[in-house]
Order: sequence, then C-alpha cells, then structure tokens
Amino acid sequence: MDDPRKLSDEYWKKKLTPQQYEVLRNKGTETPFTGKFYKNFESGMYECAACGNPLFSSETKFDSDCGWPSFDGTLEGNVEFKDDNSLGMQRTEVVCKNCGGHLGHVFDDTSRKAVFGDAGDPKETTGKRFCINSISLNFKPKKY
Repeated sequence: MDDPRKLSDEYWKKKLTPQQYEVLRNKGTETPFTGKFYKNFESGMYECAACGNPLFSSETKFDSDCGWPSFDGTLEGNVEFKDDNSLGMQRTEVVCKNCGGHLGHVFDDTSRKAVFGDAGDPKETTGKRFCINSISLNFKPKKY
C-alpha cells in the first residue's frame, strides 16, 4: 500500500463513511455520549478506523464521563501530537501516526490520581485523558 499520508481525498472518501471522513480527515467531532465505544469496556485493542494502526489498549481505557472514549495512554509511537488553536482554545490534537487521521484531543487530568483495576487494586495513571472519537476507532476484542 502507498504511504497513507499521501493518499488522495478521493481515496479517503471512497474508503470511509461520510461521518468517518468528517472526523478523521476534516478534524470533526462526533456528538458526545453517542459513540459506539463510549461505554465499551471489553478487553482488546482499539485501532485507527482509517488504516488499522493499533492505537490504544483497553487496559488504558477509563470512564471519564466526558462523552467520548477516554484513555490514559497510547501505544508508544503510534500517535502524534499537534498544537490545535482552533475554536478559540489551546488544545493538543491526537492523530494517527500512520495515516494522519484525526482521533481527538489529549488533556491533563490531574484530578484522576488513581483508579481501580479489575481486581479492585488501585493503579497509578498517567495524568492524561485522551478523549477520542469512537468513529475514529475500530475495536478488536481480546481472544482468550
């Protein structure tokens, strides 16, 4: 396959649904509390819906009640960060390193010091909240 970052808009319009295209290629945002992965807490891997690049492990997902799937970390080296000064705000955009697709934004989340793991034991967090559009993701359940 060609370098996904160099593929044409026509390619992406054919590959993606109109809603995926709007978010992944035009930096749109899905309506909060509506995404299919917002309340998904199955074990598995979240991948870029555009190119299949693995992005987030379910082990880093948490319920932030912000309206979008939230993670406190990414798979190292699989995302990039860009300054986003749109809409009169200063934010950090999160994009897929493989195809450049817009995923969402990352915020400091220092109020979330520790969460409880599956066994009820507290675990440390990164202090980051990656708010990611469900429509930017595919989910691969863990096979046992």
